[in-house]
Amino acid sequence: MTESASVPHQLSARVLGLAQLGMIVIDADMHIVMWNQWMASRSGKSAHRVLGQDLFDLYGELRGQRLEQAVLSALQSNLPQTLSPSLNPSPFPLYPAGSWGGERVEQAVSVTPFNEGKERFCLIEVSDISTIVGRERQLRSQAEALRAQSYVDGLTGIANRRHFDVALDRELRRAQRNDGQLSLLLMDIDSFKAYNDHFGHQQGDACLTLVAEAFASMLQRPADLAARYGGEEFAAVLPDTSGEQAAQLAETIRAKIASLNISHAPAATRPHVTMSIGVATFDKDRLNEGAAMLAAADSCLYAAKKAGRDCVIVYRHQQENAA
Repeated sequence: MTESASVPHQLSARVLGLAQLGMIVIDADMHIVMWNQWMASRSGKSAHRVLGQDLFDLYGELRGQRLEQAVLSALQSNLPQTLSPSLNPSPFPLYPAGSWGGERVEQAVSVTPFNEGKERFCLIEVSDISTIVGRERQLRSQAEALRAQSYVDGLTGIANRRHFDVALDRELRRAQRNDGQLSLLLMDIDSFKAYNDHFGHQQGDACLTLVAEAFASMLQRPADLAARYGGEEFAAVLPDTSGEQAAQLAETIRAKIASLNISHAPAATRPHVTMSIGVATFDKDRLNEGAAMLAAADSCLYAAKKAGRDCVIVYRHQQENAA
């Protein structure tokens, strides 16, 4: 071979050494005939050690798996094959360069058949997509966190007003469609301004959080929603719940808050923190919209305040006539 003829060979060897992806060539008998530096640095196996070996003897875990099927299919059909990274995230035991341990790098693998004279070969290309996959996971996680934050009250950790509005609208439409039952609770911490004025806003926030946790713990069904309606007001959306059932639950919540024995301000009506609750239930003829249900529950909450606080008032149609 002349000096000029050897230049392309030297150049191709240099290019293979610089390539930023794994390149393996196997013959029709699955024997390795090329193994580039990228593969060596991530597998811990030099080309000298693997050339001539059966790829699927070298990596027995690949036997019968998607990669072997892809190679056989490529050789038979003469069509390139690609492994889905989601179904085959790390087929080769490859690790970050120089480590040869820890977590495998995530891989994209393609198989391309070709002929050299009368002989058949397959080029297997392996790309490290760990960074791309990691970035996608991070972006998904951030998106999920932002979505969660948009529906969660930052102080108490329960649903916020936006989540409440969405849930009430959804459950109302379901109740209207199925002629089902739906109840709503509106509740307010009694004399909370006096609490804040006496103990300060930091202690007030702690009180709100304690009450929210206790209230939310009373809602056991997955479809029930506990929400912070605003300030010291809370709300609950209760699908498939009659007025009587809602009233019983409201009384249980009221008693639970009273049992916390959170000391109140001297100026408050009662020595411990209590809660007043208004209850309204879906009625296809009258209380069939969110605004109407909220107005009914709010009127009951106001009535509970007037009745001395720390009590539950349930909306009755007679209240409209009385008004």
